Amino acid sequence: MNKITPFLWFNDNAEAAADFYLTVFPGSRKLRELRCNEAGPLPVGALLALDLELNGQPVTLLNGGPGHPLTDAFSFTVHCETQAEIDRYWTQLTADGGSEIACGWLTDKFGLTWQIVPAEIYSLVSHPAAMRAMMTMKKLDIATLQQSAKEPK
Repeated sequence: MNKITPFLWFNDNAEAAADFYLTVFPGSRKLRELRCNEAGPLPVGALLALDLELNGQPVTLLNGGPGHPLTDAFSFTVHCETQAEIDRYWTQLTADGGSEIACGWLTDKFGLTWQIVPAEIYSLVSHPAAMRAMMTMKKLDIATLQQSAKEPK
């Protein structure tokens, strides 16, 4: 078990979020869950917390109730090798109420923010023309970024 694990607070839909993320990231799995007993803050049997592994990254989801909504101040980055991979994650994560933001960022239907980027994003946008190109995009286009990075500085 990792010593440091992201811990995400959901109002009451952590289980639905977990089920969704498990379909988005192949090879992911539920590790363990905690359901309330008679001493818990939720009805007996209700999910309180759930540990997942998403593409090897451990994550804990909590049904903590209202008062602490997810914010884009915390996000996950998904490094993609191909445009098809970017397109697939983008489509799945923006489906059913998710929204596009800018520069490869999106928010999914549960309010969690993601950055879907090429694996080489740092080297690409270190070039001013590629940075300018990225600033005009919502979903990132690898070919456009690569072409922009070849322009004279």
